[in-house]
Amino acid sequence: MAYFSWSGTSERIANNIIEQTGADSFRIERETPYSDNYNEVAYGEAKDEADNNARPPIKDPLSSVEQYDRVVLCYPIWWHTAPMTVGTFLERYDFSGKYIYPVSQSASMDTTQYAQSVEFIKTCAPGAVVDDGLFSKDNSAIRSYIADTVM
Repeated sequence: MAYFSWSGTSERIANNIIEQTGADSFRIERETPYSDNYNEVAYGEAKDEADNNARPPIKDPLSSVEQYDRVVLCYPIWWHTAPMTVGTFLERYDFSGKYIYPVSQSASMDTTQYAQSVEFIKTCAPGAVVDDGLFSKDNSAIRSYIADTVM
C-alpha cells in the first residue's frame, strides 16, 4: 500500500485498506512539505507542478519495491490527475510485471479526471499491469474492490 494524502482523506482510505489487508504501507510525501494553506497548495504549488509536469523529490524514499507483486496506490485527484509527487514515486522504482491498483477520490473532479490519473500511472510505471482501479470515497465500495480484485 502506497498513498499520498494532503488533507487526510486519502490517508483514511489507505488506513482502512491497510486494516483490511494487513499490507505494508508507505506514505508518499514531498521532501519539502506542501503548505498547510489550501489555496497555496491548490492554486500555487500543486498547479505549478502539474503545469510543468514536475517530479518533486519525495521524503525518505523506499530502498526498493522488489519484494512486492501488488501495490494498492491511493491518492486524490489534483489538477485532473494524480499529484506529481505520485509520479516521482512511480518513476523512482521498477514496477515491471507488478500489479498496481489505483484507488482515488476527489471532492471536485469526476471519472474523466480519474481516467487521466490512471493513464498518468501507466506512463510513470512502464511495464506495470495497472488495473482500472476505483474512484470512490465509499468505504463499502473500497472494501469490496480490495476483497474482489486485489486479494
